[in-house]
Amino acid sequence: MLENDLDLLRNAAILAGKIAMRFYQKNPTYWDKGDGQGPVSEADLEIDNMLFEYLSNARSNYGILSEEAENNTDRNNTKNIFIIDPIDGTRSFLNGHENFATSIAVACNGIIQDAVVYLPAKDLLYDAKKGEGSRLNGVQIHAGKNTNINGARILASESQNNPKLWKNTPPPIERHFRSSLAYRLCLVAEGRFDGMMTLRPTWEWDVAAGHLICTEAGCEVKTQGGKDPQYNSEVPKINGMIAGNSILVDKRQDYKSKFCQIVLLESIPCYVFKRYVEFSCVALGTLL
Repeated sequence: MLENDLDLLRNAAILAGKIAMRFYQKNPTYWDKGDGQGPVSEADLEIDNMLFEYLSNARSNYGILSEEAENNTDRNNTKNIFIIDPIDGTRSFLNGHENFATSIAVACNGIIQDAVVYLPAKDLLYDAKKGEGSRLNGVQIHAGKNTNINGARILASESQNNPKLWKNTPPPIERHFRSSLAYRLCLVAEGRFDGMMTLRPTWEWDVAAGHLICTEAGCEVKTQGGKDPQYNSEVPKINGMIAGNSILVDKRQDYKSKFCQIVLLESIPCYVFKRYVEFSCVALGTLL
């Protein structure tokens, strides 16, 4: 048995990557999970089953929270927990693109201690242990040093730049996109981008591993309300996420979202969206 949790996560992620690559660009079977949750493929489920068995056998006293497994609230009574996304960026995976990842983290009392994000199609393995820095394929990485919000290279979906979402105007950034939230956080940790943001409630498994990789590389990571993210909640969602060096994070929070609690923003049809925003701005006026 591996004594080190980080070594365990690395091995598990590489095994997951081998499964993913068996299905990659080979038209795997998939279906929609419904309720705006997006697609899931046979590869997601095979990886999830493998990870559950592999990690449970290695750490029988740890809980498990996974995107593709039923939410077992018994995990809330465990000190340590694995937080797993078998394939983060399933749409990218199904479209034959490279920007999908397996994301695995260990949280202790709600704080991430060890993390791995592995992109098998790119052969990129990001990892971090709390207090020991972040690495890409074994080499230490560091966040960028840009402090100018004007033209800052920020990873975000197109909807995040909608003027309706902002108290004043959207920040003057240069927006870029990657489908995997875990990969977005790793790219910020690596210094290839200045920051990332998602202003809607975010599943813990999408960001848990990337969060630690980012902070250990010298980034600040906050919810859109400016709080430190906590994990293994009964409802495993975080109120959005903003990551970058501390000055950029503070500056982006000057452009606070009009409604902090909006759920699954991108799933709301356009014709409903405008009315929803107008209603939210009135109903939540005291929070703006």
